[in-house]
Amino acid sequence: MTSAHTGRAPSLLDATCEDFVYDLVALSPTLGTRIGIEGHDHDLQDFSPAYWEDVADRVRDLLADVDALNDSTDESDDDDNFDQADTLTAAILRDRMTQELDLHHRGEDLRMLNNIDSPVQHIREAFSLMPKSSAEDLENVESRLSKVRDALAGYRESLAEAASQGDVATHRQIDAVISQCEALGDEGSMLERLGVASESSVVHDAKNSFQDMADWLSTELSPMAPHEDGVGRDRYEFFSQFFLGRKVDLDEAYEWALESLREVVLQEAELTRSMFDAPTTIHAAFRKLNEDERYTLRTSGELLDWMAESTREAYAVLQNNCFTIPDGVQRLDCAIDPAGTGGLYYTQPSDDMVRPGTLWWSMPEGRDSLHTWHELTHIFHQGAPGHHVQFATALTQRTTLNLWRRSVNVNAAHAEGWALYAEQLMSEYGYFDEPAKQLGHLDSKRLQLARVVVDIGVHLHKKTPDKTGVWDAQYAKAFLRDNTAMPESRVSFELDRYMGWPGQAPACSVGYRAWLKLRDDALAQGMNLRDFHDRALRLGSMPMDLLAQELL
Repeated sequence: MTSAHTGRAPSLLDATCEDFVYDLVALSPTLGTRIGIEGHDHDLQDFSPAYWEDVADRVRDLLADVDALNDSTDESDDDDNFDQADTLTAAILRDRMTQELDLHHRGEDLRMLNNIDSPVQHIREAFSLMPKSSAEDLENVESRLSKVRDALAGYRESLAEAASQGDVATHRQIDAVISQCEALGDEGSMLERLGVASESSVVHDAKNSFQDMADWLSTELSPMAPHEDGVGRDRYEFFSQFFLGRKVDLDEAYEWALESLREVVLQEAELTRSMFDAPTTIHAAFRKLNEDERYTLRTSGELLDWMAESTREAYAVLQNNCFTIPDGVQRLDCAIDPAGTGGLYYTQPSDDMVRPGTLWWSMPEGRDSLHTWHELTHIFHQGAPGHHVQFATALTQRTTLNLWRRSVNVNAAHAEGWALYAEQLMSEYGYFDEPAKQLGHLDSKRLQLARVVVDIGVHLHKKTPDKTGVWDAQYAKAFLRDNTAMPESRVSFELDRYMGWPGQAPACSVGYRAWLKLRDDALAQGMNLRDFHDRALRLGSMPMDLLAQELL
C-alpha cells in the first residue's frame, strides 16, 4: 500500500526484511512474543547448537538477498531501485547482521549466560509478556510451559559444547542464574501466576525443569567456571563494537568518564552544602532524604499512581515545548513486576501497538519503600521522553520503516544514549530544580559514569584510579557503592550485570555524548528542537554516525 502521506510504497527490500522477521519469529518464538507477532506464543525455541546455527543461516540468507537486490539497482528509472529509505536500511542491516554473524562465529551465542540477557531471562520475560485473557491465550501459556524442559535441555547442550572449547561463564554469572532458576522453580514462582492452575502438571514440570537447570549449573558447569571477571581487551573490544555499532577509543572513554565523574561529585558536594545546615556527606544526605515522608512511597498502589502522574506531567512538557507526539504513543501502562526483582524496566509495545508499552516496577527485596527524589529520573529514562517515546514513535512509522527496522533492530548507543538524553532534557525544562530531585538526577549521572569506569576498568584490567592496584570485582563493588544511592541488593545486581554483559554499560554514556553532539550540530544548521526530535526519532534505531549522516 502506498502511503498517502509520503507517497512511498513498500519496496522489495522492505518485503525481504518482513519475510526475514517472520522467519526469525518462527525460529525464535520468544522474539514473536516480545514484538507482538501472533502465531507462535504456544512454542519455545530450544536454544541448542542447532537452533543457533539455523538463526545464523537465515541471517546469511538475508545478507545475500540484500546484496542481490542492491546489485540489481542501476541508474535507470526502475521500480526495483533502492530509494533513500532502502539505502539507509541496507546500511543499518549490513552493520547489524554482520556483527550478529561475528557473534555466532566466535561461539558467543553458545556460551551466553549472565544475570540479565540470556536464555533463562528470555524465557521468563516471554511468559510475562504473553496475553492471558482468552481461553486460547491460556492454552498457549500451557503449551509453552510444556516446552520449558526441552528448551532448557537444548540450552544445556549449547553450554556444554561451549565448555568443551574452554568457554564458560564465570562463577558470578552462574551463581546469579542458579538463583533465578531456583526462584522460578520454588513455591511462589511467577510460573504459578500465569493463569494456568498452579497445581497442574505443566506448571509442576516447568518448575522442576528450572530446578534441574539450577542443579546442572551447580554440579556440571560451575566446577569448570573461572573466577576472574574481566574478559580482556580483544573480547571486550568486540562486544563494545557489537553494542555501539562502531569502534570507539576505550581508553579515551575511560579517562573522559573518570574526569566527568569527578565533576559530578563536586556538583553533588556543592548541592548538599546548600541543602543542609550542618556539613553533610553525600551518603548522609541520601539517608536524610530517604527519611523524608514527602519523597516516600510504601505500597504498590502508591507507586503505580506516582508513575502514572509523573508520566502525564512529562507528556505535557514535551508536547508544549519540543515534541510532536504521534497518535498512540501517549499510552504507557504502569505495572508491578511479577518476578519481584526490584527496580524499573520497560517493555516496548507490540508492533501493532495493541499491547501497550509498559513500565514495570516492584519494591526491591528486603525493602518496604521507594523514594521519589531518587527514582523520578528513572521514569524519564525508561518512559517519557525516554525509551517509550523512542520505541513507540518508531512503531508509528509504518510507511517508512519496515517491520525489522521499527520493531526488531536496536542499536544500544542510540537507545541508551537517548534515555540519558531524555533525563537531561527534563532537567533543562526544570523538572529537577527542586534540590532533592536535582540530587537524584546527579546521582543518576554519577552512576552512569561509574558504570563506564567499572566496565572498562575491570574488563581491560586497568590500573585503579588510586593507582594502588588493578581493577577487580571487589574494587568495582566498593567503587559503585561509593558512587550511587542504590541499596546494597541493587548494587550487587548491577555489578553482576556489568561483569556478565561486557561492553553494554558504556553504551549509555557514549551514546549520550553522540546525541548531544548531534543536537548541537542540527540546531547549528537551523533546525529547531521540535523538528530535531521528531525527525531523529522517526528514523528509528541505528548507529549514531549513520543517524547523523541521514539527519544532517
